[in-house]
Amino acid sequence: MASASFSLPSGLSTLSSSLPTSHPKLSFPLHSLSVTFNPPAFSLSLPPIFSGLSRLHTPKNHRPLASLTDMASDKRVFDSGDDLAVSLAKYTADLSEHFANKRGAFTVVLSGGSLIKCLRKLLEPPYVDSIEWSKWHVFWVDERVVPKDHVDSNYKLAYDGFLSQVPILPGHVYAINDALSAEGAAEDYETCLKHLVNTKVVDVSAASGFPKFDLMLLGMGPDGHVASLFPGHPLLNENQKWVTFIKDSPKPPPERITFTFPVINSSAYIALVAPGASKADAVYTALGGGSSQNAETLPVQRVSPEGELTWFLDKDAASKL
Repeated sequence: MASASFSLPSGLSTLSSSLPTSHPKLSFPLHSLSVTFNPPAFSLSLPPIFSGLSRLHTPKNHRPLASLTDMASDKRVFDSGDDLAVSLAKYTADLSEHFANKRGAFTVVLSGGSLIKCLRKLLEPPYVDSIEWSKWHVFWVDERVVPKDHVDSNYKLAYDGFLSQVPILPGHVYAINDALSAEGAAEDYETCLKHLVNTKVVDVSAASGFPKFDLMLLGMGPDGHVASLFPGHPLLNENQKWVTFIKDSPKPPPERITFTFPVINSSAYIALVAPGASKADAVYTALGGGSSQNAETLPVQRVSPEGELTWFLDKDAASKL
């Protein structure tokens, strides 16, 4: 992995200026992580001066739930997981080239679950050699509040299956501060995002005032949840915070942080990647096949980006459509 050298305001927790390709020991001036597995991650703790950056966000009226027609506007169904992965790789690589040329940066938001496996074709030619990986800035739509070497960590999942095999700059990988509580980690991550909006690494939505990521790669659970936003949970209606926390997740582990729907829906592009037979019922409901009684009740049906939404399904996930 390439070495990174960067300058941040005093008070930020930073990586050492030179990182080897093996799992190195990181240097965190403000705190240390009690883990033995230390792949390159980037965790920011910003000083109080950045609290004024909240002025960047002026909440606007809430967007309505996605209509069934809108959600079905771009639906791709593939015969196999390999076919899906090939299409997703081209889709991602094309957007990477577009935003690298347009903005000089490409902000990508990852999720957990099967999503990382679906990115595997990016690790092969022609993409692994042609993508400008140095332009990538990587975030997580949600994360479990566990150490980075924990089996439940979305960071570890992404590092093992993707990030460790491409030359993304270590300083461009924004993991949570896992030394903090769930509430503290959410506040820290939101402060990090506000700093990156202020420095124009992350774009901002003129319509909503929330950060506008170039590409959000979302998975979906069998119950229709996205990020750590679960059916019937009060966090579905959070419309002020950029990042919030949950301590009673119905799916273990219970403590997590998550982007809110206003941030998700401010994205330029969203790929909703949902392969597998276990997703068939939720896909059927979300894409218009469910009864009117159940219409627009799943969290995934609140995904309604300012830009474009594309579903990536295999034939098993689409079997009830």
